[in-house]
Amino acid sequence: MKPIQLLAFFLLLFSTFSSNSQNQKSKEFKVEFEKFTLENGLQVILHIDRSDPVVAVALTSHVGSAREKEGRTGFAHLFEHLLFLESENLGKGGLDKMSARIGGAGANGSTSRDRTNYFQTVPKDALEKMIWAEADKLGYFINTVTEPVLAKEKQVVKNEKRQSYDNRPYGHNFSVISKNLYPATHPYNWDVIGSLEDLQNATLEDVKSFYNRWYVPNNVTLTIAGDFNVKQTKAWVEKYFGDIRRGEAIPKMVKQSVILTETKKLYYEDNFAKLPQLTLTWPSVYEYHPDSYALEVLASYLSKGKKAPLYKTLVEDKKVTDATDVFQYNSEIAGQYMLSVTAFEKTNLNDVMNGVNEAFKNFEAEGISQQDLNRIIAGQETAFYTNLSSVLGKGFQLAQYEIFAGTPDYINQDVKNILAVTTEDVMRVYQKYIKGKYFVATSFVPKGEANLILAGSIVAEVVEEKIIEGKEDSFDASIAATYEKTPSKFDRSVEPAYGESPDVILPTVWKSKLLSGLNVLGIENHEVPLVQFQLQIKGGMLLEEANKIGVSNMLAELMTKGTKNKTPEQLENAIESLGATIRAYATDESLFISGNTLAKNYAATMALVQEIILQPRWDSTEFDLIKQSTLSQITQQKADPNSIARNEFKKLIYGKESILANNRIGTENSVNSITIADLKNYYTKNTTPSVTNFQIVGAISKADVTNSLADLNKNWEAKKIMVPKALTTNTIASSKIYFYDVPGAKQSVIRIGYPALAATDEDFYSVQIMNYRLGGGSFASQLTQELREGKGYTYGINSSFDGSVNKGPFTIASGVRSNVTFESVRVIKEILSQYGKNFNENDLEVTKGYLIKSNARAFETLSSKLEMLYDISNYNYADDYAKQQENTVKNSSIDAIKKLSEKYLNADKMIYLVIGDAETQLKKLEQIGFGEPILLNKPTVK
Repeated sequence: MKPIQLLAFFLLLFSTFSSNSQNQKSKEFKVEFEKFTLENGLQVILHIDRSDPVVAVALTSHVGSAREKEGRTGFAHLFEHLLFLESENLGKGGLDKMSARIGGAGANGSTSRDRTNYFQTVPKDALEKMIWAEADKLGYFINTVTEPVLAKEKQVVKNEKRQSYDNRPYGHNFSVISKNLYPATHPYNWDVIGSLEDLQNATLEDVKSFYNRWYVPNNVTLTIAGDFNVKQTKAWVEKYFGDIRRGEAIPKMVKQSVILTETKKLYYEDNFAKLPQLTLTWPSVYEYHPDSYALEVLASYLSKGKKAPLYKTLVEDKKVTDATDVFQYNSEIAGQYMLSVTAFEKTNLNDVMNGVNEAFKNFEAEGISQQDLNRIIAGQETAFYTNLSSVLGKGFQLAQYEIFAGTPDYINQDVKNILAVTTEDVMRVYQKYIKGKYFVATSFVPKGEANLILAGSIVAEVVEEKIIEGKEDSFDASIAATYEKTPSKFDRSVEPAYGESPDVILPTVWKSKLLSGLNVLGIENHEVPLVQFQLQIKGGMLLEEANKIGVSNMLAELMTKGTKNKTPEQLENAIESLGATIRAYATDESLFISGNTLAKNYAATMALVQEIILQPRWDSTEFDLIKQSTLSQITQQKADPNSIARNEFKKLIYGKESILANNRIGTENSVNSITIADLKNYYTKNTTPSVTNFQIVGAISKADVTNSLADLNKNWEAKKIMVPKALTTNTIASSKIYFYDVPGAKQSVIRIGYPALAATDEDFYSVQIMNYRLGGGSFASQLTQELREGKGYTYGINSSFDGSVNKGPFTIASGVRSNVTFESVRVIKEILSQYGKNFNENDLEVTKGYLIKSNARAFETLSSKLEMLYDISNYNYADDYAKQQENTVKNSSIDAIKKLSEKYLNADKMIYLVIGDAETQLKKLEQIGFGEPILLNKPTVK
């Protein structure tokens, strides 16, 4: 899907430097590039990275919602969608169809206030195809936009708005803030997605005029990063982009800072919120403003970690929330500084505000120490390297600097600005932009709880969409556009041939089984000076007692809250001073401790991991905070349709007798019954190296890894533990429809499926191949083509087979417009019923093309390599399993896919779950033919 970016697209804003606390001289890091400009004004940036046989191509237009006009909003975001559909020479289906054939990493895009970008990573043999396609989108596209195309895509964007804004808790908060922070004449006054009224009223002439003004070479930057021949690539860029006509001169965006003349307080009773939320927003600075660097440090110091003033006051002292957040939302011409607190149930937001003021006073008195400044800087260094681990990340960074700082080389100045921040700067920007300054305060509270709002608040203006049966525009997406082709110097209808096929070299895996039973797998890779690892203790919820569900989740949370010899704050400081992150979390089947660190700090980081495992603190105060936080999460999930769908679907899939039917964080009853003694008991009985895998990738040798684990191997007690296989007690003899009522829902969330296969089953990879054209291939899938592209019912839909060592579900998942719930379920059922029968040679060709060619980029990043090690260690896959799977794809046949479909896709033996408005949608679903729908919660039908 093409997701809208609600917050600034922060990529690689931090540069590398060594922590001052380690008394090391700063090192300048440079991303080498070459930049040139075509005669038509197109800016081109090239960056070579030969670590993998892939190339990332990004086309960034300097146009976002800020280039729009009041009453004609949402156009930039609309074009983010339209540009993927068709162009004169790519044909119908556009880049999405080509992406499937060439093994691309899903053609995608995003829109912000100031720019729209389109990007994809492809095997290097497809580079000329990508340059041809991107040029076609830029210069040979607009004629293909017709009334039916526009009508259909309007529906898709409306569905995106329902999903991202209207059908989720606090979805309207940013809109309320923008309307009240920025004057009506300011281009940041409206949402990036625009208003539905503006979108509906937009004519074909309106959108074409907008495109012709802004989507021109002299307003676009093309970035190519990866493994390619520079001379040849320059020739291709000139050939395909060179004769696209230059547009009118592009006016420079003038900085428009905001000055509030009073504090504004607004509130809204949110249909989907279960917890009160307070957000404070101050006018701030534009991106790359000299003060933005100190403001970034201030945001981190005020809210992140145990030492943060807001954490100490609101979480530890007043106990009104489990977390606080302060962040910058800086854009090209202005910025805003935001503080957000989601409080516990029934908390009065005036108490939260009092706590914020108290925290600010504490900061004013104490300031920030040099040690804390160094700690924050160390984390920024690791974040920088992490973002550089893909060619796409490098490409994004170069385009970001080019468009908003005037040159990709601004990275060097950016480094100096970050390094130059002092403790005095942090206090200075606080006093300049925050202390005593006017702000916008929004109180979003559950329906009927206006008594919790900030004193003096007035009702916020929120436009709620009314969805009426049969009121959406109809269209025929199959109508082909007729137009006269745009002239060109050569025949652009001929798609370029592939280049030389890349040699796919799988990472070399090393393995070691330690005496304690600890199973170690690693991949050594020196592309960036980072190490990523995860320690996986098998068991998770599978080892919990039925009346104590949530124990492993709470244990994981508690494990990083101090050690025997370190308070929670001391442990946190020790980790952050290394520029490292260590996170513990639980899944249904395992407990994980994962980490990311600079290679030079790996040994010290692992020493802390060992301390966490062997010397738990069992801090009762932290336990109480975790319990309250978990109860708060459970409350929040009850209001979120997608969370409801996930939890109810698990119950239906696994059946009452299976422990996997549970929500792993527990219920109110189970969590309230859990004591710290329960966590200790689980830890003592179930954490042992004999059921543990350690997976590690990065700039570290096998010898260094083995040395780092020596003490853990020696001191961690080995025990015999049997992790039980999960029961799946639910057998589905015939399909039934289940309905969960969310009154007033703007969308219906749909889940369809049944208990299917384990990852270790013989057919597991074969059904992944079968599923690609059904719903696993994004825009290449039939479900997406029918429900999104053909009918405009949804923003996105997918299908998947998810299994582990235990049997997992086949699932179709989507969110559809409320008034086409029945129609959507009917179409999905029809596609399922006919899929195998209609599977043809073209389907097989597209499937093979994507799955084989995508191997070139399968293990590009550290995280993808880590996932490879996880699969090998958990499912006993061979080290070269990717090659084996490739052979399975090559040997696939139409007949084999048809047989798999007949075996695993029976539309009449599945669970159909709908989360939506029962009053308007429940009754109609009887027409599907599976009997009367079963209502899962208390009826609210009038």
